[in-house]
Amino acid sequence: MNAERGEIGDTWRESTPWWPAVPTPPVGAPNVLVIVLDDVGYGQLGCYGSDIDTPNIDRLAAEGVRLANFHTTALCSPTRSCLLTGRNHHMNGMGRVADLAVGYPGYWGRIPRENGMLGEILRANGYATFAVGKWHLTPDDETHMGASRATWPTQRGFDRWYGFHGGEAHQFVPALFQDNHAIEPPRDGDYHLSEDLAERCIRYLAEQRSVSSDQPWFAYFATGACHSPHQAPPAWIDRFRGRFDDGWDAWRTRAHARQVAMGLVPEGTELSARPDWVPAWDSLGDADQRVAARFMECFAAFLSHADAQVGRVLDFVEHELGELDNTIVVVISDNGASAEGGPKGSINDARIWNGDPAGRRELRARIDEIGTASAHNNYPWGWTAAGNTPFRRWKREVHEGGIADPCIVRYPPAIGVGEQGSIRHQFTHVIDVLPTVLDLIGVDVPVVLDHVPQTPIDGVSFAPWLTEAAASSHRQTQYFEMLGSRAIHHDGWKAVTFKPLGAMYDDGLDPDAPFDDDVWELYHVAEDFSECHDLARERPDKLAELIEIWWREARRFQVLPLDNRPLAALLAPRHQFVERDRYVFWPGSAIIAENITANTRNRTHRIRADFDLQGRALPDGVIIALGTVLGGWSLHVLHGRVRYSYNRYGAALTEIVADVSIAAAEQIECRFASNGDFTGTIELVVDGQVVGGGELGRTTPVRHSIIGSGLTCGWEQGPPVGTGYGAPFRMPYGLARVTIEVEGVAEVNPVADFARIMSEQ
Repeated sequence: MNAERGEIGDTWRESTPWWPAVPTPPVGAPNVLVIVLDDVGYGQLGCYGSDIDTPNIDRLAAEGVRLANFHTTALCSPTRSCLLTGRNHHMNGMGRVADLAVGYPGYWGRIPRENGMLGEILRANGYATFAVGKWHLTPDDETHMGASRATWPTQRGFDRWYGFHGGEAHQFVPALFQDNHAIEPPRDGDYHLSEDLAERCIRYLAEQRSVSSDQPWFAYFATGACHSPHQAPPAWIDRFRGRFDDGWDAWRTRAHARQVAMGLVPEGTELSARPDWVPAWDSLGDADQRVAARFMECFAAFLSHADAQVGRVLDFVEHELGELDNTIVVVISDNGASAEGGPKGSINDARIWNGDPAGRRELRARIDEIGTASAHNNYPWGWTAAGNTPFRRWKREVHEGGIADPCIVRYPPAIGVGEQGSIRHQFTHVIDVLPTVLDLIGVDVPVVLDHVPQTPIDGVSFAPWLTEAAASSHRQTQYFEMLGSRAIHHDGWKAVTFKPLGAMYDDGLDPDAPFDDDVWELYHVAEDFSECHDLARERPDKLAELIEIWWREARRFQVLPLDNRPLAALLAPRHQFVERDRYVFWPGSAIIAENITANTRNRTHRIRADFDLQGRALPDGVIIALGTVLGGWSLHVLHGRVRYSYNRYGAALTEIVADVSIAAAEQIECRFASNGDFTGTIELVVDGQVVGGGELGRTTPVRHSIIGSGLTCGWEQGPPVGTGYGAPFRMPYGLARVTIEVEGVAEVNPVADFARIMSEQ
């Protein structure tokens, strides 16, 4: 043995032990707490001009620095990849959300090891690291128990993780994961995910400090708020009742006035015009105004409740640990406010995916359901536009409404004397957060990390601005691209073009038009912060210059090829999942995401359950199910009778019950004969004998649910698909296995086929 590494002799008397060095943080290294909000627009926090109650985040702003010109990528996975790596989203393979991965380098859906993440860097420098909440940096076909964990948090720098995959979660019954495995959602009647995440974050901090009094920690705290569904405890919703009755136009005007008064926006910043396709508040009838106000009350409650949970974490760090002033706290939102609720608002976003949104009459009738466990609610476009005050457009688009977001930094040792509560107007991008944090800690960006050579980061530290308000801007150019929409910010100018995905707005644009036909706009954003004055005609030379810069940056950062077809990605084959005609499931297994299991939509299929009761009576319970009250199907036994519940994305429920009760069975079947037009016939069969049946007059074409649900065998995730029972409604014994056999080929384009069939009826 090398003498420098100890000696091994015949006995301990002739031997010298040696231990390899452990990572050591810089002396006095601060903790790091990064808080990520979801779908919170530029103008929705109190410290950014809102009248929604966010006192804890506002306190961070009052004791820290607000960035007024901070930018993201317009969608969640791409922004989070930039935040955690300091690289542009296409360089991370996250050109769009992880669920829409396709086979191009910029759209791979998996962050390469060469792009080290903040948790990996800090862990290599002696930090304890943990993540709590939303991840959404793993393709959804890699989120099951049979998948590789290579892109999960604990494989990318976090010692511990508690949270959820995917873009969103049911706030009362979420699909949760802990470290490398799925766990069942808590069943407490007062449960809410935001509270659970705060409690888990506090628990991880406490457990770490219980064994180490001085090791610095990095906590990544990513709430589900305020992505749809906007679900909050009823008492919090009641707090906001009546607060938004005068509507989005009046709210925008007041928010803009507050932004101007606080100096958040430059003097002379105009309030952008409400888009033509967003109705004026006064054009709505009284009943529709009440529905729209209810949508916003739920959003506000969701945000304010989440702020309270942030406050609980901050209080623990400050009062229990006594470490708040030695903790770098960063708060951001991942993109602008969401327009996914459509013009009227959505009571279940899955219905929009299926081309069947709820109409005004239904929304009026179900107003009290908005914000509850049986709704996947998202507010209407008018509130989206208000949430992004003073900017144009919204999430997924690269006008400022989609990419300009809140960012707050609190770290007293780095804040200049008298600068607490100040505002910075220099252009900043989310890729700049990682180098800033490392700069404040005193850690270099690694050249090699875990034996993997690292690519250069694209971000630049803005730490000097925290001390000196007049510090010069650190970057001149930043590109943007999201699903075909493109922009370039360069030296105080911005060129931008919007690319539609489909007939989303009444703007007359053709989503299938060649990209060369897209119309570019030009704004001098150094003087026109809210993009109100298009100078494309007046300055064609400047526009041409910026477009050329965009193409240069696109080639440099692997943005190409341009593609505005998200559905193509959803329908693209994935190497992890191969469509087959027979699937076998065993009771008690974890949830399997809908898109990587048997696709029974509009296809003849048979569900066969084999039982081994060993002389016992057939119990009540779920045989197999897919989805929740928001959409799906469930085959179960209730009161001794086989029952099939089919829930068409929360819009209609059909329950087919056997004619007779049964005491025992060796095999239970549910047979669906498709008519090929999204209708069909159900037969319930016990030991070869038909015991019931009925018609399914209309079925789900695209997805049963879009909210982290999937297929479960022997239990349901909940809230339950059908009526008369509560989740998980386990089959307590006797169920051996369930087989699903499908016939024919899955729909190639279910949206188009469904629309065609419906138009012919």
